[in-house]
Amino acid sequence: MTMTRKLGRSGIEVSALGMGCWAIGGPLWGDGGQPFGWGEVDDDESVRTIHAALDAGVTLFDTASNYGAGHSERILGRALAGRRDRAVIATKFGNRADEASRRWTGTDASPAYCVQSLEESLRRLGTDHVDLYQLHINDLPATAALDLVDTLEDLVGQGKIRAYGWSTDNPASAAAFAQAGPHCAAIQHDQSVLLDNAATLAVCEAYDLASLNRGPLAMGLLTGSTRAVGRDDVRGMAPEWLVWFTDGRPTPAWAARVEQIRAALTADGRTLGQGALGWLLARSPRTVPIPGCRTVAQAAENFATLALGPLPDDAYAEVERLLADLRQPSPVG
Repeated sequence: MTMTRKLGRSGIEVSALGMGCWAIGGPLWGDGGQPFGWGEVDDDESVRTIHAALDAGVTLFDTASNYGAGHSERILGRALAGRRDRAVIATKFGNRADEASRRWTGTDASPAYCVQSLEESLRRLGTDHVDLYQLHINDLPATAALDLVDTLEDLVGQGKIRAYGWSTDNPASAAAFAQAGPHCAAIQHDQSVLLDNAATLAVCEAYDLASLNRGPLAMGLLTGSTRAVGRDDVRGMAPEWLVWFTDGRPTPAWAARVEQIRAALTADGRTLGQGALGWLLARSPRTVPIPGCRTVAQAAENFATLALGPLPDDAYAEVERLLADLRQPSPVG
């Protein structure tokens, strides 16, 4: 029996782990040659990976309109053709991208673009509705997000979306959005064993929201991988917010932290990555980690966690003891 959770107050049931679909989008470029993707991908392997996730019991797939400038949505749509009824699709809006040049072209939080972006996403995904539609501008002022609520509610009424949410790490903004939006069901935020966003989890608890955990494996750091990544990978030229990697290699201080907790995370025979995902499942009944996968092997390892379940209580307590200094309000990287 696959472990499941509720997508907040929407009542939609999802697998306790979802598949993050950022990496399968392939390259995307920002200003100054900044990579916003994870390098080149094999589309056929991406389709096989999605099918492997489905076979492992995964029902939630999280993508965005700008992942690979729409390529991730196209591949997800291709993989789910004839299988749409087995999947809960979450996508996002607010970042514009040019499909021809694979370039990010800025943000747009207007209600008109919210509607336009959804129509484009539905076309790429090959579906008539999205289950969870998420605002994708992390630091947007709450007042601008609230201006979208009427439009989002109208889209729910039309049956084009079932629920909506916001990908933001600001708990006050998340609370304001949840309070204003009857069909707001989830907040997506950075959350891992190395970065515990307790304030946003508290908002999810207070407003009956799902906590979708992006970065659950700290962009690969928590898989124990030490290989260097290329310059077309977001980690190869890491933006300011991406602390886990420096010049394409794991940041030494954070890599040392992973080694510090390795034994506790793997004590019951799990891999390091499975331990990190198990920690998130033990952290709260609202968490839904969404590790990214772009190979069948990655999907097999990550989603075996659905059978393993939450990290055992003693291992969880040991991790918390070892990382006590990171559980302060403002952890320093």
